[in-house]
Amino acid sequence: MSVRDVSLSYEAILHQAGPFTEPDYDYDAGKAELESSHVLVIGAGGLGCEILKDLALSGVKKISVIDMDTIELTNLNRQFLFREENVGKSKAIVASDVVVQRMQNGIEITPYFAKIQDFDDDFYSQFSIVVCGLDSIEARRWINAELVHLALDKEKVIPMIDGGTEGFQGSVKLIVPTFTACFECYMPLIPEKTTYPLCTLASTPRLPEHCIEWAHQLEWEKVNPEVAFDADDMGHVEQMYKLARARAEQFGIEGVTKTKTLGVVKNIIPAIASTNAVISAQCCNEAFKFLTSCNPSMKDTMFYNGENGVLCETDEYLPLPSCPVCGRRVEELVLPAADAAITLEQLALRIKDRYTLQKPVLMVDGQEVYNFKYVEDSLEKNDLPAVDVFSESEVTITVVDTSVENTLEVTVTFPLPEKKGEEKKVTNVK
Repeated sequence: MSVRDVSLSYEAILHQAGPFTEPDYDYDAGKAELESSHVLVIGAGGLGCEILKDLALSGVKKISVIDMDTIELTNLNRQFLFREENVGKSKAIVASDVVVQRMQNGIEITPYFAKIQDFDDDFYSQFSIVVCGLDSIEARRWINAELVHLALDKEKVIPMIDGGTEGFQGSVKLIVPTFTACFECYMPLIPEKTTYPLCTLASTPRLPEHCIEWAHQLEWEKVNPEVAFDADDMGHVEQMYKLARARAEQFGIEGVTKTKTLGVVKNIIPAIASTNAVISAQCCNEAFKFLTSCNPSMKDTMFYNGENGVLCETDEYLPLPSCPVCGRRVEELVLPAADAAITLEQLALRIKDRYTLQKPVLMVDGQEVYNFKYVEDSLEKNDLPAVDVFSESEVTITVVDTSVENTLEVTVTFPLPEKKGEEKKVTNVK
């Protein structure tokens, strides 16, 4: 197989400055950054396959991909990197191998057949940017929290580009921790899963979904009291389908199929290949711009709707001050030498007054150390030097108070005490 040369395609883009390109843009620096960057792709399903292909064709030379799933027969209609002989194998491993073999240009792709939660801060710190093609809100929230943590606590800012599709609709979010809204800030915009009143399911079903949810929520436990339903067990799905179909026949309801049954119990949204292609292209376009600085990044969310023609729009979504992830306030309090023996009570009062708090609760590593509501409970250690209470010269205190919208963290640095009997050396200069 011949080597696939994609350099002409992206070099032409980098060479040609656009109307929005910054005056100090440097082609050589942009090209070097693109080719030396290490991109993490999370998810190797319908959207992830497109993202891997697009990144490889965009000139990225080093990619890692994480996916915990194996290939199923139903994936093959849209996850184009897989073939029938790949069924049962790791999506991450197969997708990586296929892209490397097709490109034949020295691209390096490292697959991880694992959960994103299996890796630590050091692992995620190595990446230049993270591109997500996930189908799980919880997974998005987890990686978002991890990247915000790296930015706040490790001073390592790693952008995240989140792509999502739902039928003919899709969105792309550019998240730069501490600079833009994080994924958690978007949570109020995400609709809750559709639920049905139990009374409707039990007595007056009108839709195929009602029959399926009746079988799922009410009937399964009666028929199988000692067996928990497993949506990944085709035997369980078959039995669930039969229960739902019998219920539908009883009430003259049509439309209960095995596919619909699986879709309802697993909350599956139909995947459209063309939507995946559009959203992946925008994800990789934003990654390309961010890595090379050839053009400004979008601000900061793109919405796509292909149901009636093609509609695209971008909106800037501001961070939520009350966001439990990125809204965290971090402050530093460096005590002078005169406060070397400051007591716990004095330190608590200093923090209370400095940040204009009401009745704060002070915690370290999840353990309460001072509570202004119940001061009498802490009398024994109130008069102890704070540095002795914490046994460290630097401690991060989490402060919770009704006067602040979010958690406040104060990193307190205690002065180092002078050693007793230590004589100061004086150098005479002649």
